[in-house]
Amino acid sequence: MVVAPETIDPSPAAGAPIDEAEALRRLRQSEDLSAQYYAAWWLGRMRCSNPEAIALLCHALSQRQPRQAEAGVEHNAVARNAARALGKLGQPGAIPHLLQALADPDDGLREAAARSLGELGASEALEPLCARLASGPGVAGAAQLESSRLQEPCEAMLEALGALGNSESRVLAVIEPFVDHERPLIRSAACRALLQLTGDSRWGEQLLALLDHPQLQVRRAALMDLGAAGWRPALEPIRRTLAENSLKLMALRGLVENGDPAQAGVATRLDDDTTALLAVMDDLL
Repeated sequence: MVVAPETIDPSPAAGAPIDEAEALRRLRQSEDLSAQYYAAWWLGRMRCSNPEAIALLCHALSQRQPRQAEAGVEHNAVARNAARALGKLGQPGAIPHLLQALADPDDGLREAAARSLGELGASEALEPLCARLASGPGVAGAAQLESSRLQEPCEAMLEALGALGNSESRVLAVIEPFVDHERPLIRSAACRALLQLTGDSRWGEQLLALLDHPQLQVRRAALMDLGAAGWRPALEPIRRTLAENSLKLMALRGLVENGDPAQAGVATRLDDDTTALLAVMDDLL
C-alpha cells in the first residue's frame, strides 16, 4: 500500500512537538495550510477523542477545490489528511462526509476516503465502491492520460471492500477481474480482499507467489496484505521473504490479530498456532 506524497511539508515549525489544544487551534485557523495539514495528521495519529476534533476534521474535509488549481492542490492535501485522520478516530458520524469525498473529482481524496471508510467498516460505502470499480481493469483500472495513476484508486477501494466483509456474489464479481490486472499491487489488493471475504486458499497462494516478486515494493505489499487477511499458512513464507524484518513483524502481527484458526489447514489448537507465530516474531526481533 503506497500513499502518494503531498505538496505540503507535514512537519511543524522547527520540529517543535504540539499537544491536543495546539492541534485544534491550528486546524481551526485557515491562513496557514501547512499548520492545518500537520494538525489533521496529529489528531489522527494520536487517536484524539475530543468531539471538536471530529467537527474540525469534517470541516477541513469539505474545504476542497479542483485539483488542477495550485491552491486547490494544497487545500486538497489538507482534506486528504483530514480523511485519513477520520478513519483512525472510529467515529461513525464522519461516514457521510467521507462518502461525499468518495465522489470527489480528486482521485487522491477518493483514495484516502476509501481507506478510511474501510477502517470504519462503513457498510454504506459498499454500493458506491462497487459502482466505481464495476467497469473493471479496462476502465476503472486503466491509467490516466499522461500519468501513472489509475482512473480510480483501485488498490484502496479493493482493500476497503475486503474490510467491509460483504461476501455476496455480486461483490466478489466486482473484485475478481482485478486479480488479472497488469499491476502487481492491484493484483495483491484484489487477492487480499477475496481471501478476506471467502477464505479460499487459492487467493492466499497467489499472494504467496507475490512474496517472490523481483520488486521489493511488491513483496512489501504482499506481506501487508497477507497480514491483513490473517492467513496463517503464510507464516513460513513471510519469515523467508526478502524484505525488512520490521515489515515481516507487522505482517506476522496481522496473522496473530486477524487470523482465523480454521484457515491454518492443520488440526492444531489456536494456542499452539499462535505460539509458533510468536516464536517466529521473537526470532526476527
